Amino acid sequence: MTARERPFAAAVTGLGLVTAAGVGTKATWHALTHDVAPRNVSRQAELVDLPCDFMYTAADLNPTELLGVAAQRLMDRFSQLAVIAAREAVGDAGLDPDTWDSGRVAVVIGSAHGGLPFYDQQSAAMAGRGARRVSPKLAPLTVVNSAASSVCMDLGAHGPSLGVATACSSGTVAVGTAHQLLRTGACDIAVAGGAESVLSRLLIASACQMKAVSTRRDDPAAACRPFDAERDGFVVGEGAGLLVLERPEHARARQAQVRAQIVGYGASSDAYAAVAPDPEGQGVERALRSALADAGVGPGDVGHVNAHGTSTVLNDQIEAAMLHRVLGERPLVTSTKAMTGHTLGAAGGIETALTVLALEHQLVPPTANLTVPDPRIPIDVVRDEARPAAFDCAVKTSLGFGGHNAALVLTRG
Repeated sequence: MTARERPFAAAVTGLGLVTAAGVGTKATWHALTHDVAPRNVSRQAELVDLPCDFMYTAADLNPTELLGVAAQRLMDRFSQLAVIAAREAVGDAGLDPDTWDSGRVAVVIGSAHGGLPFYDQQSAAMAGRGARRVSPKLAPLTVVNSAASSVCMDLGAHGPSLGVATACSSGTVAVGTAHQLLRTGACDIAVAGGAESVLSRLLIASACQMKAVSTRRDDPAAACRPFDAERDGFVVGEGAGLLVLERPEHARARQAQVRAQIVGYGASSDAYAAVAPDPEGQGVERALRSALADAGVGPGDVGHVNAHGTSTVLNDQIEAAMLHRVLGERPLVTSTKAMTGHTLGAAGGIETALTVLALEHQLVPPTANLTVPDPRIPIDVVRDEARPAAFDCAVKTSLGFGGHNAALVLTRG
């Protein structure tokens, strides 16, 4: 491969995580590689009469302590999670917002639903007490771009700022978009990923009607079971996962520690159905093959896949068949959603950060709750305990309602 053909490699220099598994990158990673079951799956009073009355929450988080009362009131919870994760990622990268060239810093954050809980609250207020009881903060707090806006204001970032909404692939598309901005020279630094918090009675009721979520009310902690023969749907979670990406020359100039590199990005649309994925997995296959081509690597180079793996019957089977078709039997596959819940638009950001950690530690987290492997799943899904492995290249795949697919290719730093 000549210098001209060499793929653009965005340096990953910082990570920030807030999940149900832990607040902060170290806490989340420790839980995923050491715990055998999720910690913060809790029943919600608002959902008590629904078939699914539980979700994953970041119960260890204290936004008031981390943000202060005044700042907290100006953000919906998904934006609060984004700001907290962004602060960790920027600190991890060794960057100082007081001294960086703020006009060269981009922020790209994905979310599927934005401030849906606040929207629900305000709808109830209007229905019960009239239009004069609706908050003037409704629009700025609930729109999908408010997480990116809040992070820009908190960090003093004045470069391109984007809110990405491609359903459950939003976080992955956000990271891929940041990769493209860096490649074109539109910025030197990008804070990118996803954030979501949707404790919404309306949304969960709809998901129950759609039969997308698990109804395992007798054992909520075991309800999310990706690739398991007895899976019956996902469990909604909240969280945020943000990465600091830099142009390689920028990272070198400041002698930053490069934790991993993002070398390829691909996206596609199924153009098939509003909810169901393409039954042959052709859409996500196009995204993955596009990402591999963009990275200049072959299927045999991939040693690990952090799969979308939602714990729904169709998604897991279709995605697994596609991964086997494209990558064969070599890669070690995991789905981390059994520990974090399905964080919807945040999932891609969280799971890309976890892929960076897997490359860095040469360790693949297990897929929790996988007790009865589905015989129709033809891939090597890591289970029971974290598996050490030697690999230089990893892939993150994502699928979203409406047929939005995305894939990233990462290599060791």
